[in-house]
Amino acid sequence: MGMSSQNESTSLNSKSAQGEQVIRMGVTDLSFHRVTAAVVAQVIRVMGKEVQRSYALHEANFDRLGEGKVDMVCSAWLPHSHGIYRQHVEERVPTQQLGLHYEPYALWGVPDYVPAELVSSIEDLLKPEVQQRMRPTIQGIGEGAGITRFSKNIMVQYGLTAAGYQFKTGTQADCVAAFESAAAVNDWVIVPLWHPQFLHHQYRIRELQDPRGLLGGKDKAVLLARKVELTRNFSPEQIKVLDNIVMSNQIVAELDYAVNRQGMTEDEAAANWLMTNPQHLTAWLAPLLDPTKTLSHQATS
Repeated sequence: MGMSSQNESTSLNSKSAQGEQVIRMGVTDLSFHRVTAAVVAQVIRVMGKEVQRSYALHEANFDRLGEGKVDMVCSAWLPHSHGIYRQHVEERVPTQQLGLHYEPYALWGVPDYVPAELVSSIEDLLKPEVQQRMRPTIQGIGEGAGITRFSKNIMVQYGLTAAGYQFKTGTQADCVAAFESAAAVNDWVIVPLWHPQFLHHQYRIRELQDPRGLLGGKDKAVLLARKVELTRNFSPEQIKVLDNIVMSNQIVAELDYAVNRQGMTEDEAAANWLMTNPQHLTAWLAPLLDPTKTLSHQATS
């Protein structure tokens, strides 16, 4: 799996060699997006369709949705982080959002061992006694992510750049490594992060207050589909199934932890979770099947 898979499918209404309908899903190339998409793909497969997932960065996925290179994006963060990207797609084709995979939000945090009486707000980072202790480099993730856009604005609006702090973009691995290297030696460090993310499953990270409200609000992570392809590829009952897929920040953080710290693939983590928690799949598939029927074996097929 990787960026090379972007061109796996290009036809508007293709079928697999086995005659199954192929659904082309664009996925943001970060682990928690990938594992969420794996759960949704399992459900689509239970409905008798093949799923081809391809991976790109945030904005590029929405470009591909608008161009018709993918049928859906998993997951779109609306209305704040990805709302502007959806607007650009809507200028070309109508879309429909489905489900509620989790409720993400961006945050700036510090390890819980940093005293709350000294650091409880982003404004506190300007205190001389805090600047003496805090690592000056704030390691973020890639361009196009909502947290990156918000963080760049925070650096200016709170005067942090002028005070000597530096915000750096990079990969999710860069962001995690910077935090964990500091936490290993109890250094004070700022981490620009989000919920859900596997670090919250492993560490106690305290959110900093944002008096200026620059981090945006809580989003809804949803499946965003091209409306024409959605109604072409799925029956009304199957569309209801997609809309029934509801998870949570805690569930996705647990799945993300399984991938990043327990060595599972995204598909293994998704299948294991669905098998361990069959009540979710039963509820999601209710528009199609008798909800008392045992379905956990289908999730892993």
